[in-house]
Amino acid sequence: MSKVLYLYTTLGCHLCEQALAIVHPLIAEEGMVLELVEISEKEALVERYGIRIPVIRLADQEEELGWPFDAEAARRYLSLG
Repeated sequence: MSKVLYLYTTLGCHLCEQALAIVHPLIAEEGMVLELVEISEKEALVERYGIRIPVIRLADQEEELGWPFDAEAARRYLSLG
């Protein structure tokens, strides 16, 4: 079963687009599944992530990686490197 990586995002977030460009090749290498989580759909997500997005989180972990991050930091978080 593939690992799932959540990317907390919202429409029109240019930093989120940058984060997607960073993580997309990494998840492709490992056969991970990426799920975009639109924070504007739930008030609790807006409260938690509204000023922190983009944020990535592996489905089975509590620890998150918030912006800013680069490919190296994302790789370490994903335990790929």
